[in-house]
Amino acid sequence: MQIDARGMTCPKPVVLTLEALPKLGAEEFLEVLVNDEVAVGNLTRLAEEKNCELLVVEKGGYTSMTLVPRTASAPAAPAAPEPEAIEVQVVPATGDAVVAVGSDVMGRGSEELGKILVKGLIYALAHQETVPKTMLFFNSGARLTCEGSESLDDIRELEGRGTQILTCGTCLDFYGIRDRLGVGGVTNLYAIAEIIASEPVVTSI
Repeated sequence: MQIDARGMTCPKPVVLTLEALPKLGAEEFLEVLVNDEVAVGNLTRLAEEKNCELLVVEKGGYTSMTLVPRTASAPAAPAAPEPEAIEVQVVPATGDAVVAVGSDVMGRGSEELGKILVKGLIYALAHQETVPKTMLFFNSGARLTCEGSESLDDIRELEGRGTQILTCGTCLDFYGIRDRLGVGGVTNLYAIAEIIASEPVVTSI
């Protein structure tokens, strides 16, 4: 099986690899094509964690990383097989976590980096085995649930898997984007306070 993850940044190559490994048949192996140094490091660590042999071949502009489960035989040569479509099947499973998103950037410092990080984190949350029970979006975080957000498809994926998506109505009105809400429902500060007070696990980003 082959995954072409060229042009993808963290965490997508790792997520796609994690989803593909359980689908390998006996004696099968997985080749992942990447052109991102961070992805090379992450997949190297992942191969060790998942008890896989790793064959790394530089191929002029990208890297071929072949993961071979140690119960399977290594391929005779690193030649790339024809790409196969990978169908992602996700079983709905929600945990107890409430994730409060108060900004459309993650952390302090570079705003450009912060936008990349929050996008990557939401993508990763959408592809975890267990997704959050609830996600609350407020202040500039409200922009993430509106049309035009690069995270909108991932938040819709979370909702489809059972996560309750709620966006602060006051925040939507403040930014003038209520009519652009693309996923989930509208809530208020009192309801947000009730959720935060009643749930055992609340994480803010």
